[in-house]
Amino acid sequence: MTETEEPRRERSTEAFFGRRNGKTLRPLQRSIRDELLPLLKLDLSESAPNDLRSLFTAEVDKVRLEIGFGGGEHLLHEAARFPKAGFIGVEPFVNSMAKLVVDLHEKPLQNIRLYDDDATQVLDWLPEASLDGIDLFYPDPWPKKKHWKRRFVSQKNLDRFARVLKPGSPFRFASDIDTYVNWTLQHCRIHSEFDWQAETSADWHTPYEAWPGTRYEQKAHREGRIGAYLTFLRR
Repeated sequence: MTETEEPRRERSTEAFFGRRNGKTLRPLQRSIRDELLPLLKLDLSESAPNDLRSLFTAEVDKVRLEIGFGGGEHLLHEAARFPKAGFIGVEPFVNSMAKLVVDLHEKPLQNIRLYDDDATQVLDWLPEASLDGIDLFYPDPWPKKKHWKRRFVSQKNLDRFARVLKPGSPFRFASDIDTYVNWTLQHCRIHSEFDWQAETSADWHTPYEAWPGTRYEQKAHREGRIGAYLTFLRR
């Protein structure tokens, strides 16, 4: 393996995401990533602690999960906004993870842990009723119908969410792809453990409180697509 190649992943995945690599990381970016990520990465070879708060060096009173954090805009924003909450961020795309780690190197936060592979591995590792929220924002849409089975929202993954979420905790989903929004509404409607929290169209057209926006969302707006912001509560 050359210096610029990324190591192959050892764990199998359920293929909810596409390519893992983009442009070759710059030497400094790679150096920071290689130094800091091992300190922040969850070790799934060890049993998960019964109390997830012990994963963080900061004193936290709740733990949230963000799946596929992309450029990390929301994850960093929320971690800084809620220093008493712990955040687990999952992102398999090498360049996105490197960007976030460099940002943490420049502005350290003690309430973030990371994982750079398939989020289902983290969900299966976590204890029951251990999370205070799950965020899934602008996930891979897999727009072709033959690929819809690769969308992250499925009955199997909603079962995973229901297992690890505390009762009354939110699952939040945002997307600019109408078919995926409808897909998520349909899947959550038939799942026995989730209730959609919306009374008017404004409830799902309005971004979440203190929403910082994301690079992907800005691109969608430039192309004329508007996001939908759904919230479901674990019963």
